Amino acid sequence: MVPLLLSILFSLEPVRNVRAFDTPDDGGGSITVTWEIPESDTFITRIEIFRMEGSTEATPELVGYFLRPQTQFVDNTVEDGIPYYYFVRIRSDSVFVDSKITTTPAISKAQWFSGRRLPALIILVIYFGFLMFYIFKAKTGGSLFIRKIAGLEAIDEAVGRSTEMGRPILYILGLGFISDIPTVASLAILKRVSKKAAEYEAEVIVPCFDPIVMVAAQETVKEGYLEAGRPDLYNEGQVFYLTSDQFGYAAGVDGIMLRQRPGAVFLQGLFFAESLILAETGHSIGAIQISGTTAVTQLPFFIAATDYTLIGEEMYAASAYLSKDPLALGTIKGEDIAKMVLVVLILIGTLMETLGIHWLSNFFALF
Repeated sequence: MVPLLLSILFSLEPVRNVRAFDTPDDGGGSITVTWEIPESDTFITRIEIFRMEGSTEATPELVGYFLRPQTQFVDNTVEDGIPYYYFVRIRSDSVFVDSKITTTPAISKAQWFSGRRLPALIILVIYFGFLMFYIFKAKTGGSLFIRKIAGLEAIDEAVGRSTEMGRPILYILGLGFISDIPTVASLAILKRVSKKAAEYEAEVIVPCFDPIVMVAAQETVKEGYLEAGRPDLYNEGQVFYLTSDQFGYAAGVDGIMLRQRPGAVFLQGLFFAESLILAETGHSIGAIQISGTTAVTQLPFFIAATDYTLIGEEMYAASAYLSKDPLALGTIKGEDIAKMVLVVLILIGTLMETLGIHWLSNFFALF
């Protein structure tokens, strides 16, 4: 036994080049310790990392250990601004040997910028550049091409048709709340419909699923009538609360369709299982229907049962499309160009990966 211990003692060498430094690209509270394992590591059974706070004369504190050879340890229990010293102990059962204590104190601090997020910064700068360019172009009178959205172009046709038939216009906001983005987008479309209805002296009926949405819809319709110069035609009762029960709401709206027989039905907002029930009822009374939702599962029903459908982001673009506001148009154009750049990058990246070139995928892997 004694000869074995002596052989272990003489063959056990301390680790070399122990370094302790502030962990880069972090928010502070972390120090990284590195070292080099000796070549004769056969007898190593445990590696222990000790820390001394303030000076090399302080009492060593065990802060971590490994049961197999390692060359790096991250100490996440330090405080920023305090100097720390480290040494590494390697053990072989009861025999151990210590490395030299680090001569330079390691002080943790937070970094202002993480170099690992540089790719994200580059993408953000490019995206912001596109936005600012097109916003500036729109404000200076430059023409911006935005493709025609059939559902929005048909608003005037739908309102005019309903007026010619002497029937009201039914606008359905769906089951969303005021905190849902599709509901907010739908209110922007409602304003345009209300303004056009006021110009044609047509009635707009807006049954609501949520009381808060009802209040917002009342103000939206009122504003539309004011912009058309016909506030005298506005009737607060035409925007009303129906019920907060999903199928109770669907049944109530279907009843309005069958009794009032509107010439145009707008289904814009957040819809669920009731979407096909509403769309089929509107189709059965011969109304022209313009639908729109971001609910992917309901889009097939709207596409099949309505005349025009706003798909996904077309709803979000409605406000800018209808108002022609330079700031909003420039934002949409900038977003579209940024998306196009990303699609091109995906295609290039796919081709490069197929050819065994990985630097583009490695770049995005840093996110």
